[in-house]
Amino acid sequence: MKLTKQDYERELREFQWDIPEDYNIASVVDSHAQAHPEKPCVYWESANGEKRTLTWKELSQLSSRFAAVLMRLGVKKNDPVLHIFPRLPEALIAQIGTFKAGGVAVPCTEMLRASEIVYRTEVSGARVIVAHSSTREQVDAARDDCPLEEFILIGGEAPGWLSFEKEVERAPEATPVPLSSNDPMTINFTSGTTGNPKPVMHRHRWMYGHGRVTAHYWWAASGDDLVWATTAPGWAKWYWAPLGVALNAGATQLMFHGRFEGDKFLELLSRYKVTKLCATPTEYRMLVQTPNLDRYNLSLVDALSAGEPLNQEPLEVIRKAFGVTIRDGYGQTESVCLVCNYPGLPPKPGSMGVPTPGPGATAIDESGEPVSRGEIGEIAVPVGSPGIFDGYWKDPELTKEVFSGNWYRTGDLAHVDEDGYFFFSGRADDVIKASGYRIGPFEVEDALVSHPAVAEAAVVGAPHPVRGQIVKAFVILARNYSPSDELIKQLQDHVKQVTAPYKYPREIEFLDELPKTASGKIRRVELRKREAKRHGGGS
Repeated sequence: MKLTKQDYERELREFQWDIPEDYNIASVVDSHAQAHPEKPCVYWESANGEKRTLTWKELSQLSSRFAAVLMRLGVKKNDPVLHIFPRLPEALIAQIGTFKAGGVAVPCTEMLRASEIVYRTEVSGARVIVAHSSTREQVDAARDDCPLEEFILIGGEAPGWLSFEKEVERAPEATPVPLSSNDPMTINFTSGTTGNPKPVMHRHRWMYGHGRVTAHYWWAASGDDLVWATTAPGWAKWYWAPLGVALNAGATQLMFHGRFEGDKFLELLSRYKVTKLCATPTEYRMLVQTPNLDRYNLSLVDALSAGEPLNQEPLEVIRKAFGVTIRDGYGQTESVCLVCNYPGLPPKPGSMGVPTPGPGATAIDESGEPVSRGEIGEIAVPVGSPGIFDGYWKDPELTKEVFSGNWYRTGDLAHVDEDGYFFFSGRADDVIKASGYRIGPFEVEDALVSHPAVAEAAVVGAPHPVRGQIVKAFVILARNYSPSDELIKQLQDHVKQVTAPYKYPREIEFLDELPKTASGKIRRVELRKREAKRHGGGS
């Protein structure tokens, strides 16, 4: 599916949500199972070579059995169930089974520690947890401090735990609890870049939105595709792609349980003949470091990037090696895809694309008015749009706060060019105000990492007595480079040549690592606090 400019403009004008009242992703899975029961739903492979195939019929049946297990444990409609597991077929079985039982999924990354599990359990009110054996110690450490009562273990047996495999094997297939598109589906916790993670509540219509918007306009996915989204089950992006795209479209998906290695990823892409890949900017940056990329014969039709804006160098290397232009897309835990480079759209370097039909994403100023072309504004979506979340779980005050006006403000900034393309500028809190200029950190970071000496960079505003703030860069050097005053001058001159000279970093500090969230996003807030403290502004 490739949209012409005229197609896009027509769909932007004429888009209608038309959400079926009884829509839910569990019934979609069952319909695919009826239509093509033996078709592979998942090809799974581990780093040590284990392989499994899960058909649509198996996903439908096993998820109905797991629903029966949850019902027997007392899970009723709208009850939250915590999920902590890696990339496994059981992830989809447990998630779809939770929905069939009427439960609300609470996805958690396997990297959480005991205190974080306690926090999510207390906020959600979950009594039941489904966890993988690799996370058992963290969960056991949280037992005495949270309201969890029932513990289900995938991939092993332990005292105080029910075996997922044994329970599913002997359970009957339950009749799914009737669900509507307006019933609660998930409680996805945000990354916590600026404070405690917030419990974002989505209804089942969120999955419809991904099928209608994300899968159609960004992925252009169909049942003929073999898709691979490298995300893990603990993140909202898992619900965007393995569920929202692959399950909605009836596509077969690849799931790899292992660490990123360039050669391994390329071998998997080649062997499974993946047609659609969605990876993080970090993965693409690492992928292009693999020697002799063109020795791999790929079947890629589309390569997508999400999480943070992608720098130019990986785009050019992937295009040259495989003839595929990586298409950036933008959205949040709170939304469907809001902005993307759709198939057929002529890409612009550094742009995350144009607004998708449906959600109504717009760049606005502080008073809520759309900004002029070329100006920086905050990306916002009209309150009430089905393209965004329905509030924070059991927190009406916080919900009222974010939905009090006409717009849901994302906190992300962008400028829009004369053709309507959005260019990411950074988080609203990250914008640097230096000598009257408003400078987004990403453009400076992008300029820095385009220099061969820079592996990673983070840019913040540092207090300055005259300018208010100056641009300060924290840099992780690439191999074979060492810190020096000469290198600082080279990097400053390089930024002046790549972008507007007034944006260059007046200070550069070399680090071994950058502070990041569990999902890998840079915590610039920590760097800002550090600078404020260094300049006498407290912590």
